[in-house]
Amino acid sequence: MPLQKVELRPGLNREGTDYANEGGWYDGNKIRFRSGFPEKIGGWSRLSNNTFIGTARSLWNWAALNGSNYLGIGTSKKYYVESGGAYTDITPILYASPVANAFTAVTVTPFSSNITIVDGSYTPSVGDYIVISGAVSLGGNITAAVLNQEYQEVVEVSTTTFTIIARDPTTGLPVLSNASDTGHGGTGIVLNYEVPVGLDVYSVGIGWGAGGWNANPLNLTTDAWAHGWGTGVTTGGIAEQLRLWSNDNFGQDLVLAPRNGAIYYWQASLGLSQRAQLLSYLSINAGYQGQFVPTQTIQIIASAVQKFIIAFGANSYDPTNSNTAFNPMLVRWSDQLNPYQWVPAVTNQSGEFALSSGSYIMGARATRQEILIWTDSALYSMQYLGAPYVWGFNIMMDNISVMSPNAMITINNVTYWMGSDKFYMYSGRVETLPCSLRQYVFNDINKDQAYQVFAGGNEGYNEVWWFYVSNTSNGTEVDKYVIYNYVDRVWYYGTMARTAWLDSGIRQYPMAAAYNNRILYHESSVDDNAGESSLPINVYVQSSDFDIGDGHNFGFIWRILPDVNFNGSVVNNPSVTMTVKPRQNSGTPYGAADNPAVVSADNYTMGQVYNIQQFTGQVYTRLRGRQMSFRIESTGLGVAWQLGMPRLDIRPDGRR
Repeated sequence: MPLQKVELRPGLNREGTDYANEGGWYDGNKIRFRSGFPEKIGGWSRLSNNTFIGTARSLWNWAALNGSNYLGIGTSKKYYVESGGAYTDITPILYASPVANAFTAVTVTPFSSNITIVDGSYTPSVGDYIVISGAVSLGGNITAAVLNQEYQEVVEVSTTTFTIIARDPTTGLPVLSNASDTGHGGTGIVLNYEVPVGLDVYSVGIGWGAGGWNANPLNLTTDAWAHGWGTGVTTGGIAEQLRLWSNDNFGQDLVLAPRNGAIYYWQASLGLSQRAQLLSYLSINAGYQGQFVPTQTIQIIASAVQKFIIAFGANSYDPTNSNTAFNPMLVRWSDQLNPYQWVPAVTNQSGEFALSSGSYIMGARATRQEILIWTDSALYSMQYLGAPYVWGFNIMMDNISVMSPNAMITINNVTYWMGSDKFYMYSGRVETLPCSLRQYVFNDINKDQAYQVFAGGNEGYNEVWWFYVSNTSNGTEVDKYVIYNYVDRVWYYGTMARTAWLDSGIRQYPMAAAYNNRILYHESSVDDNAGESSLPINVYVQSSDFDIGDGHNFGFIWRILPDVNFNGSVVNNPSVTMTVKPRQNSGTPYGAADNPAVVSADNYTMGQVYNIQQFTGQVYTRLRGRQMSFRIESTGLGVAWQLGMPRLDIRPDGRR
């Protein structure tokens, strides 16, 4: 018989049984399809050896006027700006409390490193960060240098006191007080409380409406930062939910907001030594009525063309009351070209509009010609009209869903998103996105951690990625992904632990945040270089069962002609393993199989980057069955490969 080519449809399909998908691929991990053929995905490497604090869930890349290439990183604990591989902490100071004689050094036997701080104006939560300045030595080991640095609160003692652990500013090791530490830090102490830390996991029941809010964000009598959205002394709200940041650049500056928190602004011209500041505070300093800047928002966008800052979910403007109730369906925007003006007037274009379909805004994305807004039940289009109406709003579709605030992405002016039970796309109209993995993916997602789902693009390979927490993981960390190739219109999936993703046009590679508190460049290697040493990426793709007999008689395969290239490999003699698995019928187990190694015959110097000629050898086998599947797998360092069309030499065989 002539050799039989194995031509399989691109993409993975799990919508039916293994045999029902005959002629296709059924399973895989860390592979992609390019031009219809499966290949190993690119590896990743560290942006730098530096790390940040917290789980990163937001990345934003932009360039300043001086040419600086900045990457904004919003984590569960802080906000950073990366430049040149270094992470600068620009986390906003939420409240500054001038407190005289605030310290009591706790001296016990043996000596202790506990320091109790007395401040009745603000009550932080365990884990919040405090920057202390202006303190003088307590008289012994607790010097001014020990006191005047950033601390993370350890133990909350009461509503007026809390405890930190004294540490050496150089080594970070605990510092023990002694009998001479009897002072209280002097009269010039300032306690700078950073934005409260958020959670690493989503907690059901603490969404947009949880916690305390509805308070003036500034203590205008002292011109100090004020805490929160209630009495000014409870963290509530943003500290009790999964910490998600929204960020955008307004010109060269950065505007940012924690979900359900206030709006902050970072001025690039002031340099990396300057923290982000409360926008309402900057508005007052600029001579505007900053008390009317939204005190709480679900998400912010700075429209790139029209130059507005837009808050999705906000407290309404009321000239008689700067502290109106938060409306999760209200859209508010600043004046055009002026981030400080939020008071509507005939002389400016600031304003607001309340959406009607849904109960809260889930998220928004800016596209080329419009801004798309998802509520919990509808999709709106927001388009600029100019004065006097400024923005127009239209419902594009009702009775739809979206999985999370970050489950949407726009690529090439087409927007894709993951709903609660299917995928969607929008290119002027809303359509269901056909998915050959729909049943598999949505049965696999841990819906209790739906807010951790996020989308990312890999434009170089025409891909949209969605990462999610699976039911098979530990239940709290993102561990899997599903990919849609929008050119070939095929799907594939795999396992990977990432917390944020960004494909930026001003950096060479797509970037992702990992649980090791590093930013990784994807497609920059062939191996896993996330840690201190290179690790191989275990990759495989497995076909669905296909017939090798005539349905009644068995087929006997005595040789296979593999078709694999190793272009891009950086190791001598790269190899893959081909596992061939025959069976009698769909309901019977796979039989014994040979596992020959398919290797390159070239012998280049170890470590050189080179292209391997296509493999033209053959593998002799002894296997028989009515149907079979095969699997290509690689587990070695430095290996890159793409599968072509293997050929089988099949002879008719008996019936049993």
